[in-house]
Amino acid sequence: MFRYLYRVPLLLVHIVVFLPLILLLMLPPFGRIGAPADPLEHRVVRWWSAAFMWIFGFRLQRYGEPLPGAVLLVANHVGWVDICMIHSQKMVGFVAKREIASWPLVGWLASRGHTIYHQRGSTESLGGVRDEMVKRLQEGRPVAVFPEGRTRGGHEVGPFHARIFQAAVEVGAPVQPVALRYGERGDAQTTVAFAPGESFFGNFLRLLGEPARRAEVHFLEPIGSLDLEGRRRIAETSRTRIVAVMEGI
Repeated sequence: MFRYLYRVPLLLVHIVVFLPLILLLMLPPFGRIGAPADPLEHRVVRWWSAAFMWIFGFRLQRYGEPLPGAVLLVANHVGWVDICMIHSQKMVGFVAKREIASWPLVGWLASRGHTIYHQRGSTESLGGVRDEMVKRLQEGRPVAVFPEGRTRGGHEVGPFHARIFQAAVEVGAPVQPVALRYGERGDAQTTVAFAPGESFFGNFLRLLGEPARRAEVHFLEPIGSLDLEGRRRIAETSRTRIVAVMEGI
């Protein structure tokens, strides 16, 4: 209860006061101020996301560096917090299920963060997602995906779907695995993940009252287009590197 007493007011200020300011600074001409590779738009998104994570009690630790330019970032998927965690380090357009667009606040922010939405079970939607990924990579813009396709309660890293790597293979863009680990040596994965039958709103409120804990984002060695051939081998290699971090290897 004590955590709610100070976190709820902080969250309200962060949303009501700072969010409109952030959205204003993302618009032209303000958003383009600074270096082309790191304009003001990107910097304010990183700041807002990092502060959002801090309010929820996550103490961020980054290992490694995200690649600049056109890169496909692939990460293990624990919960909705994953998007905020990566955005705290790098402004990137995510591939996400269409249902996220209807989530309070997070969905609204995702839509303004250049998210590419996919309708599950739709072959036509998958083709459109691939085309948009190819387009962005060709333009030198990064894209991020969760190749597991869904969350798994934080108990394991599921198999990576190889087809999501097709865009990187076509463009010849590097793939960078990203390991997301919550708690000491990942002991809070199941806490951060959705509990069985838990709604987004229920998870949101529960995490807002959780004790402070570490949240690690590991940007791992990238896989260049010449390192491996074929999307399946790239998928397997990405997963192996992420699992190694999760297991503390």
